[in-house]
Amino acid sequence: MEKAAVDDQGLVIPLIDFAKFLSGTPTQRKESADAILRGFQTAGFIYLSGLPIDPETRKHVFDTSANFFNQLSLDEKLALGWTSPEANRGYSAPGREKVTQLTDINQVAKLKQRTPDIKESFEIGREDDPSFTNKWPDETALSKVAGFRSTMLAFHDQCKAIHMEVMRAIAIGMGLDETYFDRFVDEGDNTLRLLHYPAVKSEVFKVNPGQVRAGAHSDYGSITLLFQDAAGGLQAQSPNGQFVDATPIPNTCVVNAGDLLARWSNDTIKSTIHRVVEPANKTEEHPARYSIAYFCNPNFASHIEAIPGTYASQAERKYEGINSGQYLLQRLAATY
Repeated sequence: MEKAAVDDQGLVIPLIDFAKFLSGTPTQRKESADAILRGFQTAGFIYLSGLPIDPETRKHVFDTSANFFNQLSLDEKLALGWTSPEANRGYSAPGREKVTQLTDINQVAKLKQRTPDIKESFEIGREDDPSFTNKWPDETALSKVAGFRSTMLAFHDQCKAIHMEVMRAIAIGMGLDETYFDRFVDEGDNTLRLLHYPAVKSEVFKVNPGQVRAGAHSDYGSITLLFQDAAGGLQAQSPNGQFVDATPIPNTCVVNAGDLLARWSNDTIKSTIHRVVEPANKTEEHPARYSIAYFCNPNFASHIEAIPGTYASQAERKYEGINSGQYLLQRLAATY
């Protein structure tokens, strides 16, 4: 029986040793797959340990991300600015994005003006995309970010491989062929997002009770791999509507199901709302928080229909089929 990383307010998020799925016996693989699916079905979140990413690599990626945000001037970062939902690449300054469950652009704009998210980010897509190119800092002129491109592309590839394996675990858990999802996710139409939540005085949250570092939202795609530092602040919504701390655990990855996977599964898998708030520790100023999210999606060309076995009759199918890329574009357009 897997341990619980979180057990509060009716929300139980399991801690699962992924190494047992990747290299365990057939029995261990099946048990791990069942635990992964069960976690997504009941909580929408799981923690994975035993990842094929060593602590040194993880630290190097975080250090490289911090260098980007802290060593480049705002002008240098803005020169790499995010331009469009279609591309979804580049730098977003604090206040540019407002994550929310709202879909009306005017309502999002009002919310952004009132309580902007306190964060900046940098988006990296797959390097071999035929339509859009990534934005990279000039490492020749700006040696303070030397190695940035190679570091992030290697990490993008590592996370893509984890995405494939988690989807294989879900397939096994659902009684499908292990490779069922491979043809839907093999292109790697995923986004590596580097996140920096600047140091902020606790007074900011007292003056505006609605202020958060990232607003309450669900993710859009299949799954999200979230690598946290030790700062804390991530919360997931429990079944009773209360938000519960998803406390960082060293050398783990928090994985949550996204809206497209919930839709794909006919809502047998949950896409749980989450947010980043003021850390619980009492201090006059909260230190900077860094996290790295890898947003996984079905291939943009994929047509997503309810998975066999998630409905007994056509009347039980909750959603029409939808194109993955078009769905994600609609969601991103509202967010920015």
